[in-house]
Amino acid sequence: MATDPLLRHGPDSTDLVLRGGSPAGPARIALSSAGPALFTPLALVVPTLLVAFWMALAGARASTVFVVVGVIVGLEYLLGWSAVAFSRARRILRVEFAPAGVPASLRLVRTAGPDDWLPVDTLREVRLTHEVVEPYEGDRKPAVSTLVLELVLRGGRERLVQLPFGGDPQRLADALEALLGPAGVVVELRSEHSTRPRPLSNSNWTSGGSASVGSAGG
Repeated sequence: MATDPLLRHGPDSTDLVLRGGSPAGPARIALSSAGPALFTPLALVVPTLLVAFWMALAGARASTVFVVVGVIVGLEYLLGWSAVAFSRARRILRVEFAPAGVPASLRLVRTAGPDDWLPVDTLREVRLTHEVVEPYEGDRKPAVSTLVLELVLRGGRERLVQLPFGGDPQRLADALEALLGPAGVVVELRSEHSTRPRPLSNSNWTSGGSASVGSAGG
């Protein structure tokens, strides 16, 4: 369940909540990944059919082709399942800063569970990019506001892409700066605005095609 990124103050820690929900066990992650993994064989259907076509041209029996294709699809599904489960297990739900007042430690809480506590100076920079896509003139769809969060850590970085966001990005940036500024953590906010591209109309294509046919007939 998605939620606006926000700072939640508790008695023992201040949490930057990025996504709703709580850590889940391996079995739950595996089960929730089984359905989305079905898209892997669908995405690879063209190379799978090419293998079947090549085998048929080579004179393989239909039963052999079906068995080989079945094995390939099964392997694709297992690989996709593993990839989806790993991605979900690594997904960050929140960042905890402790103690609540002036944090000295932080840890990333993922879907699979929390990481180890790290010194707060492990975090070098927090980059917030607020992206707003405005509707074009006549578009009935509302504007879409998202937030890209990047945590620059010593020796690596964590990037969360396009979290739904309907709040005030400046207010969130100011709160993070007040919390992490004493530890020397830089908080940077950027705003990006764009307009949703207007879909191409089929009318021009149709009229152009009719004109070409008419000139050819004359």
